[in-house]
Amino acid sequence: MKESRKAILLFLLFTFAFSSIFYALIIHAGKLSAGRGSFTTGLMWCPGLSAFLTCVILKRKISGLAWQWGNPKYQLWSYLLPLFYATVAYLIIWLTGWGGFYNKETVNNLTESFGFKYLPAGVTITLYFVLIAMFSIVKSMANAAGEEIGWRGFLTPELFKLTGYTQTSLISGVIWAVWHVPILVFADYNSGTPAWYGLSCFAVMVISSSFIFTWFRLKSGSLWTGVLLHASHNLFIQAFFTPLTVDTGKTKYFYDEFGAVLPVITLLLAIYFWRRRGELSNEEITSPTTIP
Repeated sequence: MKESRKAILLFLLFTFAFSSIFYALIIHAGKLSAGRGSFTTGLMWCPGLSAFLTCVILKRKISGLAWQWGNPKYQLWSYLLPLFYATVAYLIIWLTGWGGFYNKETVNNLTESFGFKYLPAGVTITLYFVLIAMFSIVKSMANAAGEEIGWRGFLTPELFKLTGYTQTSLISGVIWAVWHVPILVFADYNSGTPAWYGLSCFAVMVISSSFIFTWFRLKSGSLWTGVLLHASHNLFIQAFFTPLTVDTGKTKYFYDEFGAVLPVITLLLAIYFWRRRGELSNEEITSPTTIP
């Protein structure tokens, strides 16, 4: 237990120290797209690099960070689950009129990017969905892996040694949410609502999501469930559903990661997985072992 506490402290120290460099760069520029996105990529890889460095200092095997693929069914569900809850969330938004479907400007820009002057909107949307679902997910995974090597590959099993599923999910979720605060409050990682509102919605969503991520990580024994969950969530919400949504006046208070709908959906899912916590055991986790 003492060794795990030391490992967690070192990991968090390195994570926030490295992240401060990219916080400063992003905040100075005022937007996540600064440096053509390289600042954001660097920030997302700070937890992973911190996990590697902590392993080196504590003489642990980096190969012990749960790199195994595990049961394919958990990977498949990790990919599909964010698509499912995002679809539910945005159907609610569109059907209630909190946001409209579809954004003609977005669709027209997509059609032009495909090299056509005109395509039926349904064809453009379907083609775009298929392309990002099959190919853009790879790029999204490359960024998500940086965070997930740290959060789920290293931090989750270390916390689980000290506490149970509920505490592990809650503590890692709070850390995960706090880690995002600087770019949410001081840059443009928000949908235009007051900072307190966007931060509240985002925090509920992230902490709730942590219960989902933790369950899959512990059940599968693989960090790749976290990578797929994270990549799928970012891809479908940020690159598909949100851009297709028309602002009907108050839309920013309901859609994306900073509106009210997604946090409610993820909270319900968190309760579902929390009720299945009895399926988890210490035997199903892996964490770095000490190099002899």
